Amino acid sequence: MNIEDEIFKKSKIDYDKLLNYGFVLDNNIYKYNKFILNNTFMISVLVNGEGKVNVKVFDLIINDEYTSFRIKDNNSSFVSKINNEIIILLNDIKNNCFINREFIYDQTNRIVSLIKNEYNDLPEFLWSTAPNYAVFRNKINNKWYLVIMNINMSKLDNKTNREVEIINIKLDPNKIDDLLKEKGYFKAYHMNKKYWISIVLDDSIPDNLIIDLIHESYNLSL
Repeated sequence: MNIEDEIFKKSKIDYDKLLNYGFVLDNNIYKYNKFILNNTFMISVLVNGEGKVNVKVFDLIINDEYTSFRIKDNNSSFVSKINNEIIILLNDIKNNCFINREFIYDQTNRIVSLIKNEYNDLPEFLWSTAPNYAVFRNKINNKWYLVIMNINMSKLDNKTNREVEIINIKLDPNKIDDLLKEKGYFKAYHMNKKYWISIVLDDSIPDNLIIDLIHESYNLSL
């Protein structure tokens, strides 16, 4: 995951605030430039209409794009300076122009909002080593009925390599067998595969169908 995706993955953009910050809209791209290191380098931050942030760095002395900051495990002190300047700028843009969200993807945030309204339950973030993982538990008996995780899709499907958010829910084993034949449903990641199933929250399955299954999982936790 690149610097931009890591910093902004749990944020939603406010385009009006971009303009107030100093971004300029040019051909549907919001652009902001900052000169660093005694004006010898320039960081250019680009935001498209979908809220995707991209950073470019330019060496103004040789008038060329500088890409070494993208190289993983580059321990050069100069590259560290560039990266530090980028991180400071992006975090400032995030704090001033973006709205923080509990989870990464739109569908996850919608599902969580529906759960809060239905059961008045809040997500619990239990693991410091996996800070984006959350559980919902039944207040009557403290049993889990839903787990949210962000994982690499390759853990569910070795043909795909991208980060996704999933939920694990508990269902009747016979229903799990039927659902696994459909798109978007997978054998449970990190849970008992007989009683739990994983659902990828990429809008391939409508919210109402997922909520119906969450109701079943909640009832099974009673």
